[in-house]
Amino acid sequence: MTDRMPASSEGLQALLKPRSIAILGASDDLNKLNGRPLKFLIRAGYKGRIYPINPKYAEIAGIKCYPDLDSVPDAIDLAIVGVPARAVLESVRALGKKRVPAAVVFASGFGEMGAEGARLEQELVAAAHAAGVRVLGPNGLGLINAFEGVLATFSQYGNGETPAGPIGFVTQSGALGTAIAALARGRGLGLGYFVNTGNEADVTFVDAMGAVLDDPRIKVGTGYIEGLKDGEGFCQLARRAVEIGKPLVVAKVGRTRAGARAAASHTGSLAGEDIVFDAVVRQFGVIRARNESQMLDFADLLSTTPLPDGRGVAIVTQSGGAGVMMADRAEELGLDVPVLGEQIREALKNVLPAFGALSNPVDVTAQFIAEPMILKESVRIVLEDPKVAVAVIWFQLMTEFVDSLVAIFTDIKKTVKKPFVVSWVAGPEKGVKALRDLGICVLGGGEPAIDAVAGMVRYAETRRRLLAEPPLATIRPASPLLPGVRGIAPTMVAAEALATADMPLAKVRLATSAEEAVATANAIGYPVVVKIESPDLPHKTEASGVRLGLKDAAAVRAAYAEVVANARRYKADARIVGVVVQEMASGTVECVVGLRRDPTFGMVVMAGLGGIFIEALKDVAFRKAPVSEAEARLMLADLKGAAVLGGVRGRPAVDQVALARLIAAASRFGAVHADRLEELDLNPVLASPEGAVAVDWLMVLRG
Repeated sequence: MTDRMPASSEGLQALLKPRSIAILGASDDLNKLNGRPLKFLIRAGYKGRIYPINPKYAEIAGIKCYPDLDSVPDAIDLAIVGVPARAVLESVRALGKKRVPAAVVFASGFGEMGAEGARLEQELVAAAHAAGVRVLGPNGLGLINAFEGVLATFSQYGNGETPAGPIGFVTQSGALGTAIAALARGRGLGLGYFVNTGNEADVTFVDAMGAVLDDPRIKVGTGYIEGLKDGEGFCQLARRAVEIGKPLVVAKVGRTRAGARAAASHTGSLAGEDIVFDAVVRQFGVIRARNESQMLDFADLLSTTPLPDGRGVAIVTQSGGAGVMMADRAEELGLDVPVLGEQIREALKNVLPAFGALSNPVDVTAQFIAEPMILKESVRIVLEDPKVAVAVIWFQLMTEFVDSLVAIFTDIKKTVKKPFVVSWVAGPEKGVKALRDLGICVLGGGEPAIDAVAGMVRYAETRRRLLAEPPLATIRPASPLLPGVRGIAPTMVAAEALATADMPLAKVRLATSAEEAVATANAIGYPVVVKIESPDLPHKTEASGVRLGLKDAAAVRAAYAEVVANARRYKADARIVGVVVQEMASGTVECVVGLRRDPTFGMVVMAGLGGIFIEALKDVAFRKAPVSEAEARLMLADLKGAAVLGGVRGRPAVDQVALARLIAAASRFGAVHADRLEELDLNPVLASPEGAVAVDWLMVLRG
């Protein structure tokens, strides 16, 4: 027994690229689950050494079979553990004695089976760590490295051809993952890797995807996710994928707010699991697909097509209706469908028939069938327009003209420099394959093609932004550690911490008597606001504990008595500390800025519009903290009501730079105090042409 743990890269390399494989519990029935791996390895032409392990057989499929691991004379890189759950722990311990660095565990009966299974899984993890074995699974299908013919799996996908290609696929679901792999194969997309992480007792989605992206033969990483165990690691993985130029495309289930937890603040109650996931993955350059088909569309385009340098899309079709449909979809997704320049339109006049459309979309009509040069020249001309960054070319059927089309696109591929994608509706298999062989992405519909282009454009923009600015370092504010209290922090305690973190707050002081409130108001300057201060009343307005626009001492005295009386009526046993007296700040737009501890990604920052926008429309944007001021501006742009910030109905535009500065400062505060801070709401933040200031705040601390 050894207590060594192989370096992550060593264990993962042995897992994905083993030079030798042992199959524990191998069966001579090659159709059984524990017989399939040997059958698959032989058929795939795996060139490493294979060691079936089972005392029942002398050989299987012409390969010597060993009674146990100790009988194997050579080193083993990877073990396929095909034994029942009850025998897995002892098998892993034996692998440690043999110094096998990696194992695939098929067996179910672990964490997915309740408390007893979870206990057994914990024992498996402890045994694997003690033995120095990286474990993929349990309760998984294993993996395929199609480049080297490593089929360490019993998946049905292994029953067919497993062509290698530039796409790596990691899935948390075995059955759905197999279906996705089969769809990819049917579309002619080669999966260089297929990895099912199962229960992720040891090797996680992040571990597996990181190792897959390390392979220089992989251009795009794709994944199916049900939940992340390592949100911080996922963000680091995404950042690295951007740096090395390998797009990461994921499909994740769970889009509803069913996972949102109850919370004291707006930030907590609005932060459903999926809205945070969606925002954070986009923040770090991950492309999210709605479903498996769209994920493969994205992967197809990104693995074959250069990134565009802008949002302008030209649409070239043989159908006016299809062109309008795609133009509508493009604008819905934020793409530009620019009117082509005058010189471009003049050039098109010399190519298109008189009844063609010269604008954008460009309708080449069915005439291009008789005159193939129409399509070729139209594509070349529209891509010369400086406002166009990428083209989508749509046509349908064309069964009798496959050879002509292939010749056209061979020339186009050689001629144009900007990226393009083909949308071939009901295209014959021969033609689609021929274009794929030319390295051209071919998708089966107009809207899917536009969706894929939009995903590629967003990725290109995010990548340029992330590469232009270094990773944001957390800046420690000059404030002392947060006070050693638990739950809702007193207003003045929270104000002191926030003010020293460069967050602009309305002037505020605590008063414990009516006379002290008057003196404080005189010092701050009228008009003022009076609010009840009680640790038992986090939402002051619900207790009628707020009075606004107080213009003199008499109004302040009356307000003090009134809000205290209202608070006692609302909650008789509430602890009344006094009132806070605050300057009456002004602004043209109410906003909300908040922080919340997310169970997956840690501290996240929220920004949104106040009033009806947050109460009814829930118009908010999230990011993982900290964020730069530039990222904070993107958060504001994400809001459905973003136009309000720019000024509407005669109102002036607010100072979005100041508002973004406040959001970024809040995010840094959250990142620094992530160990103590549970939630923070700055609500409202009043934004105006002169700046942004928080006039109310709720801070919740952990013990």
